[in-house]
Amino acid sequence: MEKGIWGFTILIVCSLASRTEGLGMDQNRQILGFRGNAGDALDDDPVGRLKVFVYELPSKYNVDLVKRDPRCLTHMFAAEIFMHRFLLSSPVRTLDSEEADWFYVPVYPTCDLTKDGLPLPFRSPRMMRSAIQLIASEWPHWNKTEGADHFFVVPHDFGACFHYQEETAVERGILPLLRRATLVQTFGQKNHVCLKEGSIVIPPYASPQRMHAHLLPPDIPRSIFIYFRGLLHDGMNDPEGCYYARGARASLWLNFKNNPIFDISTEHPSTYYEDMQRSIFCLCPLGWAPWSPRLVEAVVFGCIPVVIADDIVLPFADTIPWTDIAVFVAEKDIVRLDTILTSMPTEIILRKQRLLANPLIKLAVSFPQPSRPGDAFHQILNGLARKLPHGSSVYLQPGQKVLNWTAGSVEDTYPWEK
Repeated sequence: MEKGIWGFTILIVCSLASRTEGLGMDQNRQILGFRGNAGDALDDDPVGRLKVFVYELPSKYNVDLVKRDPRCLTHMFAAEIFMHRFLLSSPVRTLDSEEADWFYVPVYPTCDLTKDGLPLPFRSPRMMRSAIQLIASEWPHWNKTEGADHFFVVPHDFGACFHYQEETAVERGILPLLRRATLVQTFGQKNHVCLKEGSIVIPPYASPQRMHAHLLPPDIPRSIFIYFRGLLHDGMNDPEGCYYARGARASLWLNFKNNPIFDISTEHPSTYYEDMQRSIFCLCPLGWAPWSPRLVEAVVFGCIPVVIADDIVLPFADTIPWTDIAVFVAEKDIVRLDTILTSMPTEIILRKQRLLANPLIKLAVSFPQPSRPGDAFHQILNGLARKLPHGSSVYLQPGQKVLNWTAGSVEDTYPWEK
């Protein structure tokens, strides 16, 4: 398709998609016509459907870490911090542990950052073991179920496998003491050892305040067809280029760096968020892990996410209609990406744009402060509520033990020091 024709289409897409801006949620649901019950589930109210007991751990496991390094509040793993804050004032919280359906352990395993702001996963298993040993010795609830009615937020690259390189994460596996608990994590990939059955996959954290500060008028023309800004090769951790993004990002650059319909670069301009709002498609390729905040940013800014990550499990996949709002391209098909996107019928693009304009969708992937009904905090609670009532297998017989406290890496059993 010629570039001039696409310019006309871009203006149409922008104009029609923006018509749903400012409408109420009920109006949006009627206009957009969600498939199945996704639209109804997105604004389910979890209050009254579950009660959560929040363990009061020593501050060294959580708030002291943030005081020491406030950067933890803004990185992509910050959901662990804001979920804790949300639950402390949530109406689902109970101070009576005997009436609780779920027990939340407020540990911040990713708030241990390098000088460059990257999380160090190596001490996280020790921190987790230390916290579990504490609650098992001070409260009776862990020992009744060995964690099967407990949940942890573990937003590392590969969740509770606690490593940023997939090969090592797979070798480690999920920390043995967490294998009965429900894990709330950003990592999601089908048939992967780091995603256990029953886990709740959540969006990575992207600052709602920062995104809101860069909002453009909804009728701004979308003059960029395909947009990407990000790392294309990790020379520090993968100098030979054999592992990072399974070669997907390198293939993007090799095949499309000179293609005029692609706006891709490693540079991260100050107009990054504005550029996304001027784009039709935003590429969301895997990096070290399948996910990144780019997915959230694309949804919030109405740019159709192009997900390039085989077997990815997306956040709240049982309620967000991802197949309706995103495009999925197999890693092996990256070389045909230009053909795939330019041959997409205009009516399909229009529908995805209209769905992305719905505030229900944007809210479901966001962690606003203060919280709002239907946001990611509430989606997590809805996920927990749907698991109730607990089955008989959750509760152990007196004296019964399932977990092996000495299993796993020898280094993980060393005492944790703040």
